[in-house]
Amino acid sequence: METISYKSQKLLPGVILDKQSGTFQIYGKSCPENAAEFYKPIFNWFDQYKKNPLGSTTLDFKMTYFNTVSAKVFYMIIAKMEDLSDSGHDVKIRWYYPAGDEDVEEAGEEFDDIFKLEFEHISVVTETNEPEELDMDEYLNDII
Repeated sequence: METISYKSQKLLPGVILDKQSGTFQIYGKSCPENAAEFYKPIFNWFDQYKKNPLGSTTLDFKMTYFNTVSAKVFYMIIAKMEDLSDSGHDVKIRWYYPAGDEDVEEAGEEFDDIFKLEFEHISVVTETNEPEELDMDEYLNDII
C-alpha cells in the first residue's frame, strides 16, 4: 500500500497514513471546501487497509479546529476502525486536544461515547494555553 502524506495547510488537515507503522494521524484544522473530494483518497486507503491490516492499529486525531462536515467525516473514519476492531484487530484512538478547548475535547468524548473502541484523551498545553481561534475573514476569503 502506498503511504498517504499531506502536510497541513490553512484549512486542510495534515494526514499521515503509513501501513508499516500501524499509527495513522490526522492533525491541524479541517475545514475543506469540498470534504468529499479531500477525504475520498483517505476513505479508499482505509478500505484497502481493512483488507490486510496489521494486528494493532492506532489512529491519532490532533485537531485544533474542525467544522461540522469534518466531524461527520471523522465519524465515518472511526466507524471503519470499529469494523476493524469487530473483526478481531486491536484498534486504539488517541484524541489530542488543545488544553482549554472544550469544543475539541467534548467532540472526542462524544466519539468515545458512540464507539466501542479504546479511546485515549490527551490534553496538549500550547504556549498560551488558549484555544486557537479560527480567523473567519481568512476562512471566508479562502472559500469564496
